[in-house]
Amino acid sequence: MKNLIFYLGFATLITHELDAMTQSEWRLLLGLRSLPEQIASFTFVIIHIPLIAALLWLTSNESPSIRHSSRIAFATFLVIHVGLHKLLENHPDYTFNSLLSSGLIYGGGLLGFFYWVSIFISWRRSVLNNSVRAD
Repeated sequence: MKNLIFYLGFATLITHELDAMTQSEWRLLLGLRSLPEQIASFTFVIIHIPLIAALLWLTSNESPSIRHSSRIAFATFLVIHVGLHKLLENHPDYTFNSLLSSGLIYGGGLLGFFYWVSIFISWRRSVLNNSVRAD
């Protein structure tokens, strides 16, 4: 179940990034908002290639510890991402007001939280099973 939650969270963020293109999200980002529109939008798109490649590599890594840690970090980012959007919602260029935009942002955060809960439940079961075996 936790894999499904993770993949739904990942898909939600990727879909949010599609929506971010229609909302001109680069106008909100410190490094991009001062650039000319065409350069900023181009850079916003291009920077997602290495970012998504790195996320895919880390979260599907052959090493269980790298995969596990990176998925927890990603789930944490999904929750933090909600906070970042809350901080920016009064910015004059903020346009993520539709049901779709809000659903992707807050849904992703909720999935990140659910992933954390699923990790905790798995950990708790592991601890309880090990303590039963020790007895």
